[in-house]
Amino acid sequence: MVLSRFTSGSSYVSKQGLENLKKYKYQAVDLSWTTHYILRHYWNWCVNLFPLWMAPNLITLTGLGFVVANLGFLLYYSPDLVGPAPAWVYYSSALGLWLYSTFDNVDGKQARRTGTSSPLGELFDHGCDALNCALAGLLQAASMGLGHSWHTVGIVFNTTLTFYLSTWEEYHTGVLFLGLINGPTEGMILACSLIVLSGWYGPQIYQANARTAFGNWAPSFLPADYKVADVATIMLLAGAVFTHAPYCLMAVYRVCKRKNQSYVVALLQLLPMTIFLGSAYLWLASPDSFIFSAQHLSLFILTAGIAFGRIATKIILAHVTQAPFPWFTVQIIPIILGAALTNVPRWLGQAPLLTAQTEHYFLWACFTFAAVAYTHWALLVIDEFCTFLNIKCLTIPYKAQDKAE
Repeated sequence: MVLSRFTSGSSYVSKQGLENLKKYKYQAVDLSWTTHYILRHYWNWCVNLFPLWMAPNLITLTGLGFVVANLGFLLYYSPDLVGPAPAWVYYSSALGLWLYSTFDNVDGKQARRTGTSSPLGELFDHGCDALNCALAGLLQAASMGLGHSWHTVGIVFNTTLTFYLSTWEEYHTGVLFLGLINGPTEGMILACSLIVLSGWYGPQIYQANARTAFGNWAPSFLPADYKVADVATIMLLAGAVFTHAPYCLMAVYRVCKRKNQSYVVALLQLLPMTIFLGSAYLWLASPDSFIFSAQHLSLFILTAGIAFGRIATKIILAHVTQAPFPWFTVQIIPIILGAALTNVPRWLGQAPLLTAQTEHYFLWACFTFAAVAYTHWALLVIDEFCTFLNIKCLTIPYKAQDKAE
């Protein structure tokens, strides 16, 4: 393999884990009526637009590229995350997010169409989904003009929390479950619609008074000074806390009870995400942090998003290789360190260690470390999968193409 010369004998997957790949079988349940009656027909039509030589993982990666490109446009035209940016940027962002969703659902169909399904497909697909959590969340917040604010933080980290819970649930149940109303389907449609509204009316519509905007639909308990953005953020958080989280917790509880496993140990596996979110909150909330005031939130979210990508993808890796649950990833250390540097001196009654400039330098160092470490880890794991399964990651061997044709 081309990547083998970079591995230097190191291994992130045990020999037994690689052997377990032979027993792996992908299982998913999607109860969404939107998927069943509408989108699956659309996806079945779309897959025929892709040539047989195009590898499923390449489709996945291309879809993620749409989100990355449009996020770059938004950060260029609206670095304050308020805008307004040119209308075409918002329309392009909505289209890019929709194309990501389309490509993300077509890649599996392409794999079956070309006879190239493999455990690497799920790892690669869900790994891109994990990275997309922060990217799409930031894209959504910037499109709504939420600025460097807690609203943006809420939308981004709400997405990571729900994804972590779903991944944790799949690790225990062996099934990726999507309910009647779920984020990848109805949530994606809602997100694209909200971005289109920003293109049509401008992102300032989300700063309008909620009572005025909703009129007679506004509940009586809604505070008079609430904006549309306040209501949207609260509804998203409430959906995660009161609907998504309880279902995931109950699903894992039933599995633990059936298999006579400890539910307490399963709950303790939420600790990595708790530490991640807690450290991010402490860093951002510290009076000695300049991330909000200096408008460095975009860089912070990109850094934290890469760290989360590895946290979640390691759980997926453990799932497909039937390995023990991963409790730690080195990429969470910069987030913990940032929380400590901006809080511990104040707790000890000492002067702040970081200025606005040094915190900015530290953030860039954290981003660079996270990006390099994630890329190195991903390449090595992909290489180990490809070597063991005798497959290619982003190309389809000619024999497979001939068979498919």
